[in-house]
Amino acid sequence: MSSPNVVMVHWHDLGTHLGTYGADGVSSPEVDRLAGEGVRFDSAFCATPLCTPARSALMTGRYPHDVGINGLQHHGWEYAPDVQTLPMLLRTAGYRSANFGMQHESADPARLGYDEVYDARDPTTGWQRADTVVDEASAWLSAPERRQEPFLAVVGFFEVHRPYPPEIYPPDDPAGVTVPAFLPDNASTRADLAGFQGSIRIADAAVGRLLETLRTQRLLENTWVIFTTDHGMAFPGGKSTLYDPGIRISLIVRPPDGAAYRRGTATSRLAAHVDVVPTLLSLAGASIPAEVSGLSHLEWLRGSDLAIPRVNVFAEKTFHDAYDPMRAVRTGRWKYIRNYVPGPRLVLPLDIEASQTRAGMGDEHLTPRPDVELYDLADDPVERTNVAGKPELAEIENDLSQRLEQWQRDTHDPLLSGPIPAPAGFS
Repeated sequence: MSSPNVVMVHWHDLGTHLGTYGADGVSSPEVDRLAGEGVRFDSAFCATPLCTPARSALMTGRYPHDVGINGLQHHGWEYAPDVQTLPMLLRTAGYRSANFGMQHESADPARLGYDEVYDARDPTTGWQRADTVVDEASAWLSAPERRQEPFLAVVGFFEVHRPYPPEIYPPDDPAGVTVPAFLPDNASTRADLAGFQGSIRIADAAVGRLLETLRTQRLLENTWVIFTTDHGMAFPGGKSTLYDPGIRISLIVRPPDGAAYRRGTATSRLAAHVDVVPTLLSLAGASIPAEVSGLSHLEWLRGSDLAIPRVNVFAEKTFHDAYDPMRAVRTGRWKYIRNYVPGPRLVLPLDIEASQTRAGMGDEHLTPRPDVELYDLADDPVERTNVAGKPELAEIENDLSQRLEQWQRDTHDPLLSGPIPAPAGFS
């Protein structure tokens, strides 16, 4: 069999708010079906809860600070000159690549290494909406040339980013919404979630159309489908924070039909966005550059119980709307966060500050945050009780602190040398 094709679908600001991940009342039958045909990673994490840096990790297998992406592309951040992206790396294995819709990595799409770029923007909103993006991707996938060489197709939706205009995304019934434990349960939050879930329904249907194209073109026989999102949902305590609702992501991997890989299962195996590139390079038979930080899960996907597991995931934040540097390490049980500048417990991005959920909550999130945070996720999954500084946990805290500092050294974190300057023109 020839080298397998890869179709990667990524949404904006989703987190794990899907039926297959246990979100009650969420209509996502197409993604749920995809999970049933593949492997759902239940403990998968992004490298940062911010759009451009998160995508940089997904597409390079390296951490944002290591590739020069310490903030958002539209604020002036760009890849360092020597950074290689997934389409560049797969080109060495004979792959043709195309990007459809949202990329949000660079102001210059040509910098990303794709052979073809399709920028499907809605003429009214300027958004790269799911339906239009899938129209273009499906046309490309249906072309006879797709059977002549292995390909990488990256399909990015603007959804489910705010806002959720009801004329575009008819909202769910707020009375039927189940509010996640980290959010206040009130009418404002429910109305906000209803709009969010309406957006999910539209994006989910578009995924179904894309998968149907792959089926009718008989491409699923030799195509890996990867489904993910950039970071957590855009609600207070999610996006732009290093708490789990900000960094836990959907990650579903569907192997080709008939291939001898794990499928129809879910796993608590730790995984990270930086693992996607080395996993895909491994299955393509391409070499993994030394600078790639991620771990390949290919042997585990092939069924090996001896495959090397991931024991830590690391996360970072440097710039979003403003400078807000923090770093974190998470194990299966513990989360350690180091905050480098004073600030409130939650710094809300502008879109969340303007949200219905924010309007219905108080100001408790504005209380000062500590320099160090430690959470026992087994006893405190919503990360409300900071146990840093407790004498009986000193050994655990010290160990996690050392792991974090070693990772920063290994990945050349400029924060170790002092404050990171903003690019020229940052605003």
